[in-house]
Amino acid sequence: MATNLKLFLSSKPPPHDNYHHCTRTTNLSRHLLPFPVSNRTFCSLHSFRSSKNNSNDYSRSRRRSYRVCNKAADVQSKDVSDAAEVTVLAGRDRLLKVPTENIRNFSIIAHIDHGKSTLADKLLQVTGTVPSREMKEQFLDNMDLERERGITIKLQAARMRFMHEDRPYCLNLIDTPGHVDFSYEVSRSLAACEGALLVVDASQGVEAQTLANVYLALENNLEVIPVLNKIDLPGAEPNRVVQEIEEVIGLDCSNAIYCSAKEGIGIKEILNAIVQRIPPPLNSAGRPLRALIFDSYYDAYRGVIVYFRVIDGTVKKGDRILFMASGKDYFADEIGVLSPNQLQVDELYAGEVGYISASIRSVADARVGDTITHYSRKAEQSLPGYKEATPMVFCGLFPIDADQFPDLRDALDKLQLNDAALKFEPETSSAMGFGFRCGFLGLLHMEIVQERLEREYNLSLITTAPSVVYRVNCTNGETVECSNPSLLPEPGKRRSVEEPIVKIEMLTPKDYIGSLMELTQERRGDFKEMKYITETRASLTYEMPLAEMVGDFFDQLKSRSKGYASMEYSFIGYKESDLIKLDVLINSEGVEPLSTIVHRDKAYSVGRALTQKLKELIPRQMFKVPIQACIGTKVIASESLSAIRKDVLAKCYGGDISRKKKLLKKQAAGKKRMKAIGKVDVPQEAFMAVLKLEKEVL
Repeated sequence: MATNLKLFLSSKPPPHDNYHHCTRTTNLSRHLLPFPVSNRTFCSLHSFRSSKNNSNDYSRSRRRSYRVCNKAADVQSKDVSDAAEVTVLAGRDRLLKVPTENIRNFSIIAHIDHGKSTLADKLLQVTGTVPSREMKEQFLDNMDLERERGITIKLQAARMRFMHEDRPYCLNLIDTPGHVDFSYEVSRSLAACEGALLVVDASQGVEAQTLANVYLALENNLEVIPVLNKIDLPGAEPNRVVQEIEEVIGLDCSNAIYCSAKEGIGIKEILNAIVQRIPPPLNSAGRPLRALIFDSYYDAYRGVIVYFRVIDGTVKKGDRILFMASGKDYFADEIGVLSPNQLQVDELYAGEVGYISASIRSVADARVGDTITHYSRKAEQSLPGYKEATPMVFCGLFPIDADQFPDLRDALDKLQLNDAALKFEPETSSAMGFGFRCGFLGLLHMEIVQERLEREYNLSLITTAPSVVYRVNCTNGETVECSNPSLLPEPGKRRSVEEPIVKIEMLTPKDYIGSLMELTQERRGDFKEMKYITETRASLTYEMPLAEMVGDFFDQLKSRSKGYASMEYSFIGYKESDLIKLDVLINSEGVEPLSTIVHRDKAYSVGRALTQKLKELIPRQMFKVPIQACIGTKVIASESLSAIRKDVLAKCYGGDISRKKKLLKKQAAGKKRMKAIGKVDVPQEAFMAVLKLEKEVL
C-alpha cells in the first residue's frame, strides 16, 4: 500500500486542467489509501508533491494557502457589501420622481389559480424591485393562510422602476384578491388604476371569476391587456383560449401576450405593453387634494396604515388631512411608497400610489373607498363609489371551553382592527353558553376569520350553521331585519318574510349541464339564461336564494362537474318567499339553538333529518323522551327514545297475571312522575353533530 502511495505521489499529472485532474484522481485512487480521505486531502497531496520535501517549504505552502483563503474572504465580503450597496441604490432609484406621463398604475385580474401571484413575483424580480436572495414564492402574500390555500386575501401594492427606451418609468402594481366575497375591495383597487392585465390560464380558459373581474375593469374604463399564462404546459391551447376571450368577453386578442410566469417567458413583453398601452394618469397636481383609499391595516405601534392613490393635488408630510366619509381629521406623521416594503418620502403628487401613517386608532375611521383631502383646502366633492361593507352571511361562534370566552372577545376585537367588514355582537345559547353572533361578507370570509381565530389565538370554536339576513314585514307596518331564528317575530305579528336573492352564473363543460341544472332547481333556483360560449362550454344563469347557497352548494357544484365548473354570484335584492320557523322540541321543551328558518316545501325533509339524528345522539333516559319538529304548534316529524327500565317481572316465575299487571302499572306511574319533573340534557357532541347536519341539509 505504501508503494502504491509513493508511485502515486511521484507520478506526473497529464497536461490538462488541474481541477479535472484532482477530481479524476480522487475518484480513481481513493481506494489506494488505508484511511478515508476527502477531495481537499487529495488536492493537498498534489500541492505537497509539487513542493520540496522539507518543513520550511511546507510551512510556506500553508502560509500561502492562508493568504489565499483570507483574500477569498475579503473578496466575498466585498461582494456582499457591493450587493447591499446595489440594493440601497435600487431603493433610492425607486424613490426618484418621474414625470406624470411616465407613471403607470395597473392591476392584475385573474381567476383563482391562474398564476396571478406568480406573475407578480416575476415582475418584481425582473425589474429588480426585490433582490434574488430575498425572493420567495407568492412574495406579496404575507399570511400563511394565503400561501397554504394559494389565494390572495389581503391586497398589496408595489412600486417598480423600469427603463424603456432609456427613459425611467414608475410602474405601480396593485395586487387584488380574486374571490367574489371581496368584490367591493377589488372595485376600489381597480378605480385606482388606469389599466389591468387580464391573466388567463392557457389550459383552462375563461372562468366565471375572470368574467366578473373583467366587467369590473370595464366599468372603471380601464385598458385591459390580455395575457395567456402557462403556455409551457403540455395541455396548453392558446389559440382556443384566444378565441374564447374574443367571443365571450369581446376583447381584441390580436396583440395578446403569450407568457409563462414560472419559466420567465414573455415577461419583458408584458412590461413593454404596460408602458406602451396603459395611459398615464392625468396631471392634476394643482387641484385640491383628493386621494382614494384602496386598503388599510392596523399596526400595533403606529396605528392604522392607509394605502391610497393620489387622484388630484399633492400631499406632504405633516399636512392636516380629512377623511370625507367618516369626517375624522389627522396629521400626516409619515408618508411614503410601497416598493414593496415601506420607503418614506416627503411628498406624493397626482398619479402616485403610497401609504400614510397618522396615528389613526380605528380602521373604521379610514374605510376602503373613502376620500382623503386637506383639512384647510377641502375638495368640493368626494370620489364616487364609496359604500360601507354590509355583512351577508351570519353564524354563531362559541368557545368549546367556557373559560375562553374573554379570549374570544379580545381576539375578535383585534381582528376587527384590521377588518372593518367583520361585525359581531354577544349571544347566549342554552346549549353552548356564551358566544358571539358574527357577520361576514361571504362564506370564504367566514372560513378565513374562523381559521385565523383558531390558529393565531389558539381558540377551540363551535360554529353554528350559516344563515342570512331576512327582512320581516310586520302587521304594524314596521320592517325588521332578522339574522337569527330566535329573533323572528311570532306568526301573528308578521305579514310577510323576504329573503336575499343572488344572481349566479356558472361556466361548465357541456357534459355537466344536466346535473348542474338539477342541482340549482333542487335549491329553488329560477332559470334565466343558457348560452354556449364555445362549442364545448356553456354558461348557465340562475336567480337563487342566498340561503340555499351558503351551505354545501359550491362543494356539490365541484363534485357534480368533477371540478371543471366555476361560479360567480352577485346580490340583486330581496324577494318575498314562503318561509317558516322550524322548532325542535325535546320532551315537550323547545331547544332554541336547533331552530332554523326554512322554506315551507323543505320543512318536512329537514325536520325528519333533524329528529332522526337527535335520536341517535341523545342518550336514553329513565323515561320515554319524544323528539319533535314543529311549525308553530303543528308537529311535522317525530321520533321517540324508549325508556331505560328495570325488569320488574323477573321475580314473578308464575302466578296470576294480575300480579304482573300491578307491578307494571306501578312502574308506569313512576315513569310518568319522573317524566313530569325530569329534564333531558343534550350533550354538546349532539349539538355539534346536528349543526354539521344542518350545514349539509339546509
